[in-house]
Amino acid sequence: MDVILLERVEKLGQIGDVVTVKNGFARNFLLPRNKALRANAANKKVFEANRAQIEADNAKRRETAVADSKDIDGKTLTLIRQASNTGQLYGSVAARDLAELLAADGVKVLRSQIVLDRPIKAIGLHEVKIALHAEVSVTIKVNVARSPEEAEMQAQGVDVMASMFERDAAGFTEDYDPNAEPGEIVVDEPEEA
Repeated sequence: MDVILLERVEKLGQIGDVVTVKNGFARNFLLPRNKALRANAANKKVFEANRAQIEADNAKRRETAVADSKDIDGKTLTLIRQASNTGQLYGSVAARDLAELLAADGVKVLRSQIVLDRPIKAIGLHEVKIALHAEVSVTIKVNVARSPEEAEMQAQGVDVMASMFERDAAGFTEDYDPNAEPGEIVVDEPEEA
């Protein structure tokens, strides 16, 4: 299906471009969200008549997004979650969790503006992109930890999981018998009194 873009769509085109997209993408995403019009003669005339207004509205939304981005850019959020000893979370951190955390911090961001390729399922520092406008995006850091102390260590650059395994490995020693045969099970001999 051919459509006329009413706003910039990432990896697709700019305002006014006539692009060919799959029917489902046009019907389910572009057309209901007023991001595009069907490319027919009547819609082309309507678009050309309103092109200046559409571009002015887009510029106004971009300026608002740039102003909002100054509050968000480079922000670090700390989330305390339960996790296993290997650092895997019991659950995951999704866009909804980040939107709630930003709202508690006084920043209004929609869940749809938070770009997560996949949910966060491990502790550590993660970078998350927030697309405030098609042309304006910022990056925030999300510090996921099991405790506030662990979050502080991660913020200082310490790899908590590596340091935990090093600490465990340092205290472990194995008895070594140089006369043992490979595959032989060691049997403790009872002491005779």
